[in-house]
Amino acid sequence: MNQSLAETAALFALLRSKRRGETYASIAAEAAFEGSAQRVYDSRFDGALIPPPEATAYLDEARVLVEGWAQDGLNVVTVLDETYPARLRDIREMPPFLFYAGALLPQDDGISVVGSRNASERSRELAGEIARFLVSEQLTVISGLAEGIDTAAHRAALDAGGRTVAFIGTGITKFYPARNADLQREIAEYGLVLSQFYPEAPPTKQSFPIRNAAMSGYGLATIIVEASNHSGTRIQARVAGQHGRPVILTSKVVDDTEWGKALVGTPNVQVVSNLGELKDAVRAVRRAPSDLDRALQALLSSAA
Repeated sequence: MNQSLAETAALFALLRSKRRGETYASIAAEAAFEGSAQRVYDSRFDGALIPPPEATAYLDEARVLVEGWAQDGLNVVTVLDETYPARLRDIREMPPFLFYAGALLPQDDGISVVGSRNASERSRELAGEIARFLVSEQLTVISGLAEGIDTAAHRAALDAGGRTVAFIGTGITKFYPARNADLQREIAEYGLVLSQFYPEAPPTKQSFPIRNAAMSGYGLATIIVEASNHSGTRIQARVAGQHGRPVILTSKVVDDTEWGKALVGTPNVQVVSNLGELKDAVRAVRRAPSDLDRALQALLSSAA
């Protein structure tokens, strides 16, 4: 086993031997800080004259898994790889690994377009218009491959010749919903499909909120087109705020949901009433890093 696969196996061994109080994200952070999952794994058994049987067992099981994935042609990137998406390193929910199909870019400027599975026709049309605008701005359209808003955004981005990234709530070998199987394959061919779950993992109630947190971290901002009071997109709106990512709500979200109303006036949240206002909000998100750089340069110059 080469060094890269050995480190990947050690990372999965750490995850499989997770101790009380540890999380996948805390293990990811420790391995990333040390620069080696193998060193972290070995350190857990330092001082033992004879390492416990499970120490070898976890590592052997992980090696079998990793070698099997490689033989099956599955792509996996971990926090130990330079190609790991840079913005995901900034969030507390940093996934230790991502399975992917398509073109993985460590720097991928994009914005999430998300919303209700049971969206109105007008909202689906608006999602398509937003996606086409983002493509025209050379931005990646990020969404969750669900029915409704997500599907409309992915479809419009592909049809416009743009890049789209799908964060799925299942393993990379699964298709959910089943009717989006062809769309998932198309995104894998022309964009990127990402999964932070084991390849055969089915959809669960917990997997979609986990996916939404990573989706928020991956992008520059989140646009919520339409939602209900119990929509999973409210989770993305909340964690986006924790990540310091701007949230753009349509006025329909504010009118239709209590959580949307509660977000009005909070930092990094903007409400838009039409496509023109949304375009201005997106362009402001794009300008923000440059504006900050200029302000820092001015501050440094005045202090010199």
